Amino acid sequence: MIEEKVMGNIPSHARQTISNAISSISLAGQAGNPKVLYNMLPSVIRGLVLKEGKKNKPVHIKSGHTANFDFTYGTENSEMYELYRRAVSNQWNGETQLNWNTNVDPTNPEFDLLPDSFFPFERFHHEGGIKLNQKERMEFKHSMASWMLSQFLHGEQGALFAAAQVTESIGWLDGKLYGATQVMDEGRHVEVFLRYLDTKMNRIYQINDNLFVIIDQLMTDSRWDMKFLGMQIMVEGLALGAFSNMYNHTKEPLLKELLKNVIQDEARHVHYGVLALKDHIKNNLSEKERQEREDWSFEVALLMRNRFLAHEVYEEWFEGKMKKADWNNYISNTSGMIDFRKTMFKRLVPNLKFIGLLSPRIQEKYNRAGLMVYADGKNASEITVQELLV
Repeated sequence: MIEEKVMGNIPSHARQTISNAISSISLAGQAGNPKVLYNMLPSVIRGLVLKEGKKNKPVHIKSGHTANFDFTYGTENSEMYELYRRAVSNQWNGETQLNWNTNVDPTNPEFDLLPDSFFPFERFHHEGGIKLNQKERMEFKHSMASWMLSQFLHGEQGALFAAAQVTESIGWLDGKLYGATQVMDEGRHVEVFLRYLDTKMNRIYQINDNLFVIIDQLMTDSRWDMKFLGMQIMVEGLALGAFSNMYNHTKEPLLKELLKNVIQDEARHVHYGVLALKDHIKNNLSEKERQEREDWSFEVALLMRNRFLAHEVYEEWFEGKMKKADWNNYISNTSGMIDFRKTMFKRLVPNLKFIGLLSPRIQEKYNRAGLMVYADGKNASEITVQELLV
């Protein structure tokens, strides 16, 4: 009651800002590890409270990792070297291998960006009292597809920087050689997503706050294995599932071909991550250090799950017309978005199990979050590109 009285005396805009900040901060700390929360808190404040990613100016993030020079030049990991050879052989040119002359009309249902099943149009109408006609539905799907692709773009820029850091900091030559190919891959991904959004969708959304927190945190962490864990396993692993899901649902031919090429690269990136981390986590970390990484992965999994609530689209279309809690409920429980999350976590959770970050102590938390059902799937060292495209 006191809180309601205090908040009632604050102007509505400021009240909304405070409410959003409290709600956002409450997302962190779910694993119950004080050290993880302490390490994440600066990024949480910069991303969720100060909204550094939404100020329409470059964000300067300080990083303190150590570059690792190896002048012995010995190869140590034959599987990783083979991954490097595959990456060299499978480089592609986004300028020439995609048909940029394709006419993309986001409002043409014949080449639908995403199906109606992704979106709760009936619940908007019957429960929220908001009825969208066919033209408005197509425009709304244009907004949502643009928002999703914008988050892919922002994530790929973060991956570009993280891949460069990992290449510097990893301690063996085979990993540096592969890391160099990933830097090229990520630069190409930024190129093609940006070009598609700029020339075909004609709009780019700002970075989602939860994604900003994750990128900020892994960029500023000085530990090489945390950079690997954050980008190669968490962000890239979830992105691989998201790309696969959109690839399987879109009818737009240029986007479908773009995603197919990106998925082939991303499959190698996640494979690289599990190769680099499996033995390291098992042999080089104390149990306390392993648990910290396990808890951190769980926190990031929850942030990534909430990343796809698309609050930026809600604010554009429905703020003041629909409660944000109702939007969250509607958008989370469509068959399309349920399938979207399922595909993402189907790619992530088996990798955490494979590298040793899904021990019995954390499994109950994953179970409560509804994520343990994916634990027995194929990890990145087992799954093929063909399986990712079906």
